[in-house]
Amino acid sequence: MSLLFDQNLSHRLVGLLADLYPGSEHVRNVGLNESSDTAVWDYAKREGFLIVSKDADFHQRSLLMGHPPKVVWVKLGNCSTSDVEKIIRDHVDDIGLFEADASAAFLILS
Repeated sequence: MSLLFDQNLSHRLVGLLADLYPGSEHVRNVGLNESSDTAVWDYAKREGFLIVSKDADFHQRSLLMGHPPKVVWVKLGNCSTSDVEKIIRDHVDDIGLFEADASAAFLILS
């Protein structure tokens, strides 16, 4: 399973989580850092990524448009990159089950 980290999350998460999520990317690494949510959505859908964001906009988009792509909403407020890494590590099984669930469009981690 590959994650696409949104611009509101650190690009360092790609390396920090590579042991669990190989093939993951950050929007800045694929030329989408200043792109619209629609462009990020379309890229994730086309390339088979789960979008990981702290932005409620992707959660709302998943309610309106369904999936793919699926959305992991990190709902932590102001936090450090290590806090985000920890919550994603702590929920690796939940994220795997979420990806496999054909009916689920979003997962909230808080």
